[in-house]
Amino acid sequence: MRIRITVNGNQEEMDVEPRELLADVLRNRLDLKGTRIGCDTSNCGACTVLIDGKAVKSCTMLAVQADGHDVMTVEGLSDGEKLHPIQEAFVQKHGMQCGYCTSGMLMTAYWLLSRNKDPDDGEIRKFFSGNLCRCTGYQDIIDSVKYASELMQPQEEKLIAKEH
Repeated sequence: MRIRITVNGNQEEMDVEPRELLADVLRNRLDLKGTRIGCDTSNCGACTVLIDGKAVKSCTMLAVQADGHDVMTVEGLSDGEKLHPIQEAFVQKHGMQCGYCTSGMLMTAYWLLSRNKDPDDGEIRKFFSGNLCRCTGYQDIIDSVKYASELMQPQEEKLIAKEH
């Protein structure tokens, strides 16, 4: 089947098998290795990407289902060598260890922060309930998301918040 998808702002057109998973297309055909497959059951979240701005587990989505949609992978977060504030926050607050789950965590954080600029711990935990990390105790991930929300606030909002 012929599909057209926009991946990280780039229009892609290709023939895929009807049974081919989006995660496999991203990794094997488009060489976007940040999308990892950890479980093949959508339990771990390492394969999380954004489809039209919403977090989706790409290991259980067929590539044909992405036809006509916008896909954003972890490679689409940074601007060349400049890290996205979410990536910077995960580095600064030690939100990763081995790194296997990190791309899925970053994409989930991006999705959450696009919906709520200042989430509380409970909301962060809820959004990350579909992302498993076998290395951290999750508190560093929560701290990373909270720090990312601070980094992403426009400078004016930071000054106003300090005044109150």
